[in-house]
This record gives sequence, structure tokens and C-alpha cells, in this order.
Amino acid sequence: MIRKFIDCRDMPGVKCTVAIFAETEEELLEAALQHAVGAHGCKDTPELRERLRSCFKIEKRRASYS
Repeated sequence: MIRKFIDCRDMPGVKCTVAIFAETEEELLEAALQHAVGAHGCKDTPELRERLRSCFKIEKRRASYS
């Protein structure tokens, strides 16, 4: 399974250590958007959604479930 993630530490001017992981871009976007709005007071705009998408990265290790 390959997961994508976003890390607040990569956002300029943001002092936050939260990282969010998900299997799909849609799931990741929704979780990151909720965090940006709830924790950082951002407005849900198309520009914010695009900025978040541009920060998505692919996890380097493969997750495994026991």
C-alpha cells in the first residue's frame, strides 16, 4: 500500500508538527482541509485546496498491517 501525506512543518509560516497520512488524495485533502480550517483558522477556498494538494508527498516506506 502506498500512502500520501502532508506535513504542517513544510508550510511556510506555520508552527505546527501535525502530519496527516491517507491512501487516497481525496481522503488526504479532506483531512488536511479540516485541520487547516480548525487548527489554523484558514478559509476553505479553491486556492487553499490547491495549495494543500501541491504539498502532498508519497510516503517512502510501505505501510504494512499485521
